[in-house]
Amino acid sequence: MTSNPISAAALRGAVDLSTLSQPKTPTGAGEGNGLVIEGTDAGFQAIVTGTQSVPAVVVLWSQRLPASADFVEVVASVAASFEGRFQLVSVDVDANPGLLQAFQVQSVPVTLGLVAGQPVPLFAGAQSAEQVRVYVEELLKLAAEHDVTGRVAVAATDEPEVEPELPPLHQEAFDAIERDDLDAAVAAYTQALAQNPADDEAAVGLAQVKLMQRTAGVDDKAARAAAAAAPTDIAAQMLVADLDVLGGHIEDAFTRLIDLVRVSGGDERDTVREHLVELFAVVGAHDERVQKARRSLMSALF
Repeated sequence: MTSNPISAAALRGAVDLSTLSQPKTPTGAGEGNGLVIEGTDAGFQAIVTGTQSVPAVVVLWSQRLPASADFVEVVASVAASFEGRFQLVSVDVDANPGLLQAFQVQSVPVTLGLVAGQPVPLFAGAQSAEQVRVYVEELLKLAAEHDVTGRVAVAATDEPEVEPELPPLHQEAFDAIERDDLDAAVAAYTQALAQNPADDEAAVGLAQVKLMQRTAGVDDKAARAAAAAAPTDIAAQMLVADLDVLGGHIEDAFTRLIDLVRVSGGDERDTVREHLVELFAVVGAHDERVQKARRSLMSALF
């Protein structure tokens, strides 16, 4: 895609993995076989090393939250469709406190990539398989830029699982994203919502594609400088909030816009509120940070 929700700058590493000690004796890349392996405190450094050749997607979940465990299965179904182009690493944070601390997890599920030994923020909360695919495609493009193009050995099966077909308009939107036609993707998702206003996956897809459109080609430093110079410029502040969401700084984005709601009024206030609600959709309605921000937004409005 032309508009990339992951930037090469992410490889500078937002998470410090050096706190994880190397095992005293050699270990494998992780427990499990094939596309999906278990990430543990003891063996995670071996997994990190392995991403010098094969990119990985890490899902952190908790056995205390069954919905977060179910999301691992969603990502696993996506991994199968990519035929070994990335390794899926499942991490139960309850059983692995070292990884919980290293990744500074506050809520689960949380999904991130690993490329050439460096973490790449992806998204928090559960997403549909369709939306996970969008993020994975971007991660693989970033991996290719860093010559990380190996594959996981996938055992052949006599009866491979057939991925369920997407609804026609969802498929149309996904195909449009694949060919970098974000306008067509917006049109397809918009039509899907017109036909079924309760189509949550279309709503999330539309919000994510619009976010890609708004940030395409944006100079991060210039945008932040402009926002710092004009604290009441709603366009400048909303753009930085978009960049923060893409970079995984969710709470910073929400706080910025809620503070702007408090000091603005009239049509401008409505514009900021609507923008914030759209970012809620991008992050996910069930994410704890979204729920907290919704309460703060209500307080700011009333």
